[in-house]
Amino acid sequence: MVNKIIIMYPAEIVLPMKKELVDAGFEDLTTSEEVDSAIATKDGVLVVINSVCGCAAGNARPAAKIASEHPKAPKLVTVFAGFDKEAVEQARKYMLPYPPSSPSMALFKDGKLIHMVERHNIEGCPATMIADNLKGAFEEYL
Repeated sequence: MVNKIIIMYPAEIVLPMKKELVDAGFEDLTTSEEVDSAIATKDGVLVVINSVCGCAAGNARPAAKIASEHPKAPKLVTVFAGFDKEAVEQARKYMLPYPPSSPSMALFKDGKLIHMVERHNIEGCPATMIADNLKGAFEEYL
């Protein structure tokens, strides 16, 4: 039996949304090994699970870009739900006990989850408020 990875969204839809964060300095991760390596970063890493939904476009990506400009911003990485299945599944293992959520953002230090922003914290919140939440976590933990 062959394992087949099912991609939910076509590249022509996803790639511009990926590019938005990559252009802001986020590293695009596509494999479980890349996720493992990024999360092991001693100084901290922000993992953004990107998505095609409206709250990713209007709230999560803008917030992540604003937060990325903070002087204490850690290493910045992103995986894309419904597209980078292997990387997303691996990232979500590190985010337990939080349930799968996209978009979402997780801050890690020394391989440990230290701050989580779930979809329900993103929906309906202004990007600036979400960015302030992330910047506060950078100040507190990094």
